[in-house]
Amino acid sequence: MSRGVLLVTGGGRGIGAAVARAAARDGWTVAVNYRSDDASAKAVVDAIRAAGGAAEAIRGDASDPAAVEAIFQAADRLGPLEGLVNNAGGSADFRIADATPADYARVVDSNLRSTVFCSAAAVRRMATDRGGKGGVIVNIGSRASVLGGQPGRVMYAAAKAAVDGFTIGLANEVGKAGIRVNCVRPGVIRTESHEARAGAERLRQITAGIALGRPGEPEEVAELVCFLLSEKSGYMTGALVDIGGGR
Repeated sequence: MSRGVLLVTGGGRGIGAAVARAAARDGWTVAVNYRSDDASAKAVVDAIRAAGGAAEAIRGDASDPAAVEAIFQAADRLGPLEGLVNNAGGSADFRIADATPADYARVVDSNLRSTVFCSAAAVRRMATDRGGKGGVIVNIGSRASVLGGQPGRVMYAAAKAAVDGFTIGLANEVGKAGIRVNCVRPGVIRTESHEARAGAERLRQITAGIALGRPGEPEEVAELVCFLLSEKSGYMTGALVDIGGGR
């Protein structure tokens, strides 16, 4: 089934790459946004095209307002935008008492500002009261918004909690304009960045507290995202959907 254009921010690696591949399989034309890793984004696009899908890589910083507009203009060339997955984000390990203003800004920019700026650009294109056809936004949050984050990751948890509130508020604001907005909140997911940051021993300790006894896989998160992008979830908006293996 052919769908419209879907923009996935942070789509070159990890959960974003898995979402891009699964969405292309489902018929979306995927704009794979990434900040700096050309090789990873190219590998995602090449894999999608090899499987018969349509994709383009679009470089740009999703937390920079000027870059966001350029990203969306590049996506516009692929066709009308009908979906957005706000996956761009990142964390930094620092204790609150030792943090600098730059530390705070870096975490808030990458996780919250990117979601807000990209959502605004998507709404301007998709809202029926602005001439669009409607669409779907899926924000990638985190179980950390509920659990509070591990020591050193408090600001990450706070930024993701803000994404929760933004999801609910935006869903209320744009629902009558034909746009659904939901948030997927992954727990511990087996990605290169997560394993490198946590370390093998810490990852083992965290896994011990997961009811299913293992980390999740990016592809499992991607399937949930694709459900929320589809008409099968047509009566869902403003939802915060957890995928954390019971933790």
